Amino acid sequence: MTTPRLEKRMGHPPIPERPTEFLTDLQRIALTRIENFGWKLKFIRRPLFQTPLVVVENAVGKKIGVLEEDGELNLKTEIFTLRESA
Repeated sequence: MTTPRLEKRMGHPPIPERPTEFLTDLQRIALTRIENFGWKLKFIRRPLFQTPLVVVENAVGKKIGVLEEDGELNLKTEIFTLRESA
């Protein structure tokens, strides 16, 4: 039996109402560019006192990546671990 995890976002949605407020100019440009290839914003991790982590996924949901501050798409799978949905 697994213990349910506490929600770390404390009521915050995975994608804020105005996500572009959390993106750098280069990330905004890159996101627009990769959206043309079917990629979409999956979530923005917003740790206190740290730079937001912008996570995107491809159209079929098979690949995820981090949109770095400089707009580069980082597809290394060992970047972070996703939590399972409840």
